Amino acid sequence: MKMNVNKYIMCLSLAFAALAFTSCNDFLDKYPDSRMDLKTPSESSQLLVSAYPQGHPAYLLEMYSDNTDEQLHSTWSAFDRFQEQAYQWKDIDEVSNPETPHQLWEAHYAAISTCNETLDHIDKVKDKEAYDAQKGEALLCRAFAMFQLSTVFCQAYDKTTAQNNLGLPYPKQPERVVGRLMERGTLAELYKNIENDLVEGMKLVGTKYAKPKFHFTKQAAYAFATRFYLYAQQYDKAVEYANKVLGDHPEDILRNWAEWNRLGPSGNVQPYDFIKASKNANIMLLPAPSQWGVISIPILAGSKYAHGELISKNETLQAAGPWGNSGTDLNYTVTYNNGVSKYALRKIPYMAKVIDTQAEIGIPYGEFAVFTTDITLLERAEAYALLGQYDKAVADINSELAAFSKRHVVLTLNQIKDFYNTLAYYTPSQPTPKKELHPLFTIEQTTQEPLLQCILQLRRLVTIHEGFRLQDVKRYGITIYRRKVDVQSNVTAITDTMKAGDPRLAIQLPQDVITAGITPNPRNK
Repeated sequence: MKMNVNKYIMCLSLAFAALAFTSCNDFLDKYPDSRMDLKTPSESSQLLVSAYPQGHPAYLLEMYSDNTDEQLHSTWSAFDRFQEQAYQWKDIDEVSNPETPHQLWEAHYAAISTCNETLDHIDKVKDKEAYDAQKGEALLCRAFAMFQLSTVFCQAYDKTTAQNNLGLPYPKQPERVVGRLMERGTLAELYKNIENDLVEGMKLVGTKYAKPKFHFTKQAAYAFATRFYLYAQQYDKAVEYANKVLGDHPEDILRNWAEWNRLGPSGNVQPYDFIKASKNANIMLLPAPSQWGVISIPILAGSKYAHGELISKNETLQAAGPWGNSGTDLNYTVTYNNGVSKYALRKIPYMAKVIDTQAEIGIPYGEFAVFTTDITLLERAEAYALLGQYDKAVADINSELAAFSKRHVVLTLNQIKDFYNTLAYYTPSQPTPKKELHPLFTIEQTTQEPLLQCILQLRRLVTIHEGFRLQDVKRYGITIYRRKVDVQSNVTAITDTMKAGDPRLAIQLPQDVITAGITPNPRNK
């Protein structure tokens, strides 16, 4: 059903206010309300449809990252209190928006509850081998939900600090005791639990799905393993699993960016094509309630906090790279509106689940390509760079540029080094794509750093609007700023700074979770 966008946007907050207080599952204080009496592997598969989180953090993480500035104009305003709190790095107490910490927490733990119900049933049956595929999917879904939560509510993993940083509750049994308090444990323990589920799930997961792109296939499991092991600093394993995804000729399965770009940025045409299940580049897709498909595009709603002209022209979509001018030499068309400072690519669809036809009220949905061949390729490139295998990293960069660049640019290692070694580091008033890196691990300055700068810049473009940038900020200790930017794209004030290790990089847990007794994330006084 086609809905009036302005009316649709005005109705979103009302619809989600109702949704926030009718959540079907809160693992902290109630049982899952909706259980099937499982008797067959097929019924377990049906239940596992709800093991994929009905939530995605892209909107929250993009607001939190350096992809967003505060835009100053008399008619530009925040979409709602959630957007403002997220941009200002506050402890978010808003609950009605689908991408608030409250809703994301509930959505992911609801998915985990489904996994645990399925695994509990499988544990009790006699013919356990008949359920191997279902067990594999449940384990992968549980690991994925916990991993996604870790990217929101935890600091970046580092071998030297993981034993001291907080993890998250990792329930492995169905909730049978109302209000049972679970300890968070350490980030090291959280990652070990994720790895255990991931490794076992990969061995068991099946291949027979009616709609495989919406489930964990072997390929999706390997893509997940690539990202997990990259973040876990086990780079050889990241390469191993990326190889299983990409094969000998990754260029054959990358996104056809030129074809996508030719569709033109009108309505949902490009977004629908971007998340098509038939595209080889899309490994796993996740539909979820989301306002981001509307807020991210160049319309007035939510325009005060946005990916604006200053960022686009100096750091991202229109900035220079070793491949040339990003805005003219890469396979995308930047959309913008002279009336608002929002610069965007059309990747996230906006859809509605209609709940009142006459009033034209609906719950907004998006769809996210959570694993793609392009992202897996750049994750492998990063792993190669961190292993010191520079020629292989450059080869992966060039494979991506063969699809992403209009001129099919082929870079050499020396060209990459020359570009970044002569480029000034970013400052808030003189921004560039090159930001100082302060990870807890050592980076070799002459070759490794410029190569990593190239990968980070390219991934920032490939994944723009998808929530990945904040993970790179956290993992590489990149300082980000809150800037006030006027309509001439001049920085008028720096209002806040977040450096490496800032406690706020771990977004605060929902207030009701803290009230229930789970340890909150620390904050500086």
